[in-house]
Amino acid sequence: MHILIIHAHNEPQSFNAAMKDLAVEELRGQGHFVEVSDLYAMSWNPIASAADFGSRVNSEYLTYALEQRHNCSQHTLAPDIQVELDKLLEADLVIFNFPIYWFSMPAIMKGWIDRVLVSGVCYGGKRFYDQGGLVGKKAMLAITVGGQPYMLVSGGVHGELNDMLRPILRGTLAYTGMAVLPTFVAYHVPYISQEARVTQLEMYRQHLRSLDTLQALSFVSLNEFDEKLRPISAPDS
Repeated sequence: MHILIIHAHNEPQSFNAAMKDLAVEELRGQGHFVEVSDLYAMSWNPIASAADFGSRVNSEYLTYALEQRHNCSQHTLAPDIQVELDKLLEADLVIFNFPIYWFSMPAIMKGWIDRVLVSGVCYGGKRFYDQGGLVGKKAMLAITVGGQPYMLVSGGVHGELNDMLRPILRGTLAYTGMAVLPTFVAYHVPYISQEARVTQLEMYRQHLRSLDTLQALSFVSLNEFDEKLRPISAPDS
């Protein structure tokens, strides 16, 4: 496979960075082509603005998604966006590697999503979920959290982890058509021993060795809705 790792951690010696390095080593060892977008190292600009466009449909009022479509067709997207979009479109699997910040991803990674998941290519119109622009690709989160596993379950203090990650798993990855593989989570990272860190890295290695057998999460199909996206009633029994 062609694998793209989007990495967002501001400390190169972090456990999160160690996860990224392990993934590169392991996946290349499996024979995959792997490239990394290290957002902090790249000084990635997370701000979606008019500066992202070399031409404009409407120079008086910025409708970002419409300008994305226009500039993509005209090949006038900002160069940094085009480079990342090309990487994304080449990839069979995209791994998003990041620490959880405030029940979500770091702002720099959110900015990558805002700017690179271009309307008219990755989504747009009725091109979403199983008809999205990125159908045929897989995506996976590889994350670190400070909490313990028992904190991130139903009835736990933070609730279920997948509920926390829903805007990413469903609202971003599945929405654009990607098959979403189960998340790998390294728990309680700032507080565990070096031995426990080694154990968690080995668990991640085993997760990566199971990519071919991991079952994607289940989301809606547009076949369940009519042309106005109203739910189709189940037939009478």
